[in-house]
Amino acid sequence: MTWTPCPDPVLGNRASADAIELLIVPRSVDLGEMTVRRALPSKDRQMVGPFIFFDQMGPAEFLTDQGIDVRPHPHINLSTVTYLFEGEILHRDSLGTELAIQPGAVNWMRAGRGIVHSERTSAARKKSGQRLFGIQTWMALPLDQEESDPAFVHHGAEALPVVEADGVRARLIAGSAFGATSPLVVPSPTLYADVELAAGKRMPIDATYEERAIYTISGEIEIAGDVFAPNQLLVLRPGDAITVSARSDARLMLFGGAALEGPRYMWWNFVSSRRERIQQAKEEWAKGRFDTVPGDEQEFIPLPRA
Repeated sequence: MTWTPCPDPVLGNRASADAIELLIVPRSVDLGEMTVRRALPSKDRQMVGPFIFFDQMGPAEFLTDQGIDVRPHPHINLSTVTYLFEGEILHRDSLGTELAIQPGAVNWMRAGRGIVHSERTSAARKKSGQRLFGIQTWMALPLDQEESDPAFVHHGAEALPVVEADGVRARLIAGSAFGATSPLVVPSPTLYADVELAAGKRMPIDATYEERAIYTISGEIEIAGDVFAPNQLLVLRPGDAITVSARSDARLMLFGGAALEGPRYMWWNFVSSRRERIQQAKEEWAKGRFDTVPGDEQEFIPLPRA
């Protein structure tokens, strides 16, 4: 999507309650074509494991001749994952990738030392209209991989393991959980799963990963006697095994992983452990030194002034 500039991270006080370390209510961000709910970064938390950016896109209804047109824009020192529940996004990048992102698939774009991509609605989808609903996340890279070569990895929905048992259905996007492991190779210990629970069912979450969080998509869940509605980010207390109960049919994203070596600086689409690297990327984009996107060379998003 079209990302707006973010200030340097500010880590605030953490709330404390039984199993939940911090509750974050996402802020609404108007991107013009649609409104997103942005849970990370927040004023109280920069990252959960490697996850430094967490947006809920939609659900949004696009009529005929409508859609998203996110012009080519750059990233450095991070990986992005776009995961859809509904709809389709046409992804193109400076590596020459052109792929329709569809529900249930994992699409991992490693920016490393620098990549440019665009996200649009295809001409065919604009003719028919569509409902678009999904999650976009950014993951900061470990220090020794920040300047790695850019790459794009796709695993279709059929390639991701799905675990179903006693009213719980979980698709492993990254990492290992519920006795299954995603085929996605990640640079640091990472957990990411799309979980559906039938009303009245329970799901245990162990403490295997150092940092964990739940983002509620739909329905109501209960943890340690507290009830949580949709569109909330729950950062779980480290080291504690917990159980999630579904008060109604519910869907959530379970994510986290190992904490990285330290905080990251973030400005616009750039993430890095070094301020000077952010400044360098700004200058390179302003001077046209990034690669272009084959098939989408005519437009780009200018460097923001602020």
